[in-house]
Amino acid sequence: MILLGRRKLTEFAASHAEALKAIQAWVAEVEVAKWRMPQEIRASFATASIRPDNHVIFNLKGKKFRLEAQIAYQTGIVTVKRIGTHAEYNRW
Repeated sequence: MILLGRRKLTEFAASHAEALKAIQAWVAEVEVAKWRMPQEIRASFATASIRPDNHVIFNLKGKKFRLEAQIAYQTGIVTVKRIGTHAEYNRW
């Protein structure tokens, strides 16, 4: 998959150092993925929440952090919409 929105991930990791390894692992997994439908995401991310409009909420570091992405399955593009702590996610 092609990943857009890396700057959001970098900025978040700069202020939340404990999220860095989880973000790096997520990025590595996304870059080699070839998702064609939402159900395929569950093979790698069992706790991911599939939302309307091709949005997916990924749980990072045991649900400590949440990452929202929009996935264009036809073109293979994953766009990071936002990332935050669990508390921040509850306010989205």
